Amino acid sequence: MKTVRLLFLLFLALQSYVAFCQKPNPMIKFFPEGTTLHGNIPYNNDTLSKHLLDIYLPPNAKEKMPLVVWVHGGGWLVNDKYADMSYMKSTISEMLNSGFALASIDYRFASQAVFPALIQDCNRALSFLYDNAEKYGFDKNRIALMGFSAGGHLATLMALSKNNKMDAFFMPNTSKAFTFKAVVDFYGPSDLVSLNSSEDAKSPEGILIGAAPIERPDLAKIASPVTYVDKNDPPFLIIHGEKDQSVPNRQSKLLHSWLRISGVQSELIIVKDAPHFGVMFDAPDIRAQILRFLKEKLK
Repeated sequence: MKTVRLLFLLFLALQSYVAFCQKPNPMIKFFPEGTTLHGNIPYNNDTLSKHLLDIYLPPNAKEKMPLVVWVHGGGWLVNDKYADMSYMKSTISEMLNSGFALASIDYRFASQAVFPALIQDCNRALSFLYDNAEKYGFDKNRIALMGFSAGGHLATLMALSKNNKMDAFFMPNTSKAFTFKAVVDFYGPSDLVSLNSSEDAKSPEGILIGAAPIERPDLAKIASPVTYVDKNDPPFLIIHGEKDQSVPNRQSKLLHSWLRISGVQSELIIVKDAPHFGVMFDAPDIRAQILRFLKEKLK
């Protein structure tokens, strides 16, 4: 018993050490005054720095708040749970002021762990949020995903594969009870084989699956969101730049078409002259569409 207690105390100490070593939250200054931050929460009962998430609760938070889960981009290889927030400040502020809770999650890079590790991490984070909804005050039955680039891919893959019983996309002994009411996908890849660099094993998508997608279309298919589209999927709002040179907007057009012919509600916005990311996606007209969509689907 003494050994077990000692190990337990050591585990708690390691968790505290990891949290202490994390850099201060650089994004909280962009949130509305009165926002409550629960930062650097371990979601997998381990000490990996990539198994942390942040929860932001709106000012004057109420019980049973709808939750938006933020999945950052970075080509599956870089960035963290603060990424993409700096150019989406007004959208974030309006979401919080409209009563939405926000959770931003980290996940392991493809250079650290090959697919499906990343989607396992994302689903594990969702399991934690679902299981702890009452603790933090949000409604576990009103969850939306919002992802950017590689995060758009992961958010879309989570949502579309959820009803396909993909056990390999989940860590063992974790909850699979959560569902999604809506997805906002910013310029995420949807079909890995059709990306411009799919012949290169050293491309981001090649590193993601451990091979050039064109040489391993079987692996690429498993990791491609369009594989899992069916009539039971949640509604989508897809946003992509007209002049995106990193992820061609045909990726979003393809996803949109698959959703529509499968009977899933999908809206596609091609942002005129916009590149792969940036403040053009935080424009008032786009922000209004995002808030309108979230309010409709999470009401």
